[in-house]
Amino acid sequence: MALRHFLTLTDLSSHELTQVIKRAIILKSEHKRGNIYEPLKNRVLALIFEKSSTRTRVSFESGMAQFGGSSLFLSPRDTQLGRGEPIEDSAKVLSRMVDAITIRTFEHSKLALFAEHSAVPVINALTDDFHPCQLLADMQTYQEHRGSISGKKVVWIGDGNNMCNSFINAAKLLNFELVISSPLGYDPSEALLNANAKHAHIIRNPTKAVKNADLVVTDVWASMGQEEEQNKRINDFKDYQVNPELMSYTNSDSLFMHCLPAHRGEEISEDMLEHPSSVVWDEAENRLHSQKALLEFLLCNA
Repeated sequence: MALRHFLTLTDLSSHELTQVIKRAIILKSEHKRGNIYEPLKNRVLALIFEKSSTRTRVSFESGMAQFGGSSLFLSPRDTQLGRGEPIEDSAKVLSRMVDAITIRTFEHSKLALFAEHSAVPVINALTDDFHPCQLLADMQTYQEHRGSISGKKVVWIGDGNNMCNSFINAAKLLNFELVISSPLGYDPSEALLNANAKHAHIIRNPTKAVKNADLVVTDVWASMGQEEEQNKRINDFKDYQVNPELMSYTNSDSLFMHCLPAHRGEEISEDMLEHPSSVVWDEAENRLHSQKALLEFLLCNA
């Protein structure tokens, strides 16, 4: 298989995305049984993180260890990128030394430029525009609990951020309806929304939006780099909290997800993570297994 990158979900076809999700479920099951599987023995994954991370870093490092490989964590202080080396040069050098590179940065264009000059797969571990690795885990989680998400209604509540953009991509690839409920001024990418109008649309009122929903998803109101907007965002999003009352308008078997970390009392009520509909902890765990499936796909021609 030719060199493949994973910068957005659309780097996979619908069939490939479905297969990665199913493979993640199998890998999780095998891991729970204690079976050793090391397809990446002697392989090295570089982790270049310009943004802080807990789940993403731990899941990639753990995944490589479970697969028999190793990982190198590089912060801006650890690379010449942080000292002004051209992205193209860093990509050419690093990709001669490792087998794959995972990048967590701000501008999506920086990630794309790095991938253009890399000789090994580059994985988007989050940019300001997209967070496709989280969607792998989310879709795996839904599949485990409810089966295929095709034809279902998913409702995004809150900021039209990188997570929302990735959900728009997922809606097209996996054929579900995505309803976005955001305050005016916080919509997702207009171009992305217009290009996927058959699968995604906006309903401002969250109560109306979640009617008959099969899945409700939210995220923090102020993402990394937006902390100075915190007070304004709290006021703008005050009617967009996900809580048991809002969930009462959804289908009786609906699920709730949050990519974490969560701010209790803001985008969710204090008790929402423990609500019967919540599958947040499974969702977090599945970052490990879905990313293992992705690494296998990119590096083993799986």
